[in-house]
Amino acid sequence: MTDTRGAQPQPQYESQPYQPPQAYPAPSAGGPQGRPRTAGAGTQAGVRRPRTGARTTPRTRKARLRVAKADPWSVMKVSFLLSIALGVCTVVAAAVLWMVMDAMGVFSTVGGTISEATGSSDGSGFDLQSFLSLPRVLLFTSVIAVIDVVLATALATLGAFIYNLSAGFVGGVELTLAEDE
Repeated sequence: MTDTRGAQPQPQYESQPYQPPQAYPAPSAGGPQGRPRTAGAGTQAGVRRPRTGARTTPRTRKARLRVAKADPWSVMKVSFLLSIALGVCTVVAAAVLWMVMDAMGVFSTVGGTISEATGSSDGSGFDLQSFLSLPRVLLFTSVIAVIDVVLATALATLGAFIYNLSAGFVGGVELTLAEDE
């Protein structure tokens, strides 16, 4: 198949950057003091000169946004997962703290002091070591963690409902977001 259109001229790109056309034409006469401009003055009408004080750093884009509504279902899911993570951290921290205190001999020292203070001559005083055993401490900490999960999830969901009601009156929280480059 042959090209019947003939040779098409390829566009020649200049080495200068693209300059958009002027919105308003430059005045043809009336330089300083009302004198007409001459062609040999070095300026031509319609030629745009680059600005000397142009900014070379890129501008940071900013956007002002408003949080108008928080979805209670998504708030409940996120708060549930975060409170589960907090509960697991609480149980692990209690176990580590108990093991460190037991290795340091805190329970035996304090337990001996308490049993001497509360016991009689037959040695039937309060036994702190059996009361604060690791399984009992972990059971108590787990119960506290489960209660925390339920309460934190319920309070966060209730907070989302209250936020939606108050955002309806005042418009919500306004944020200014900036693009990082």
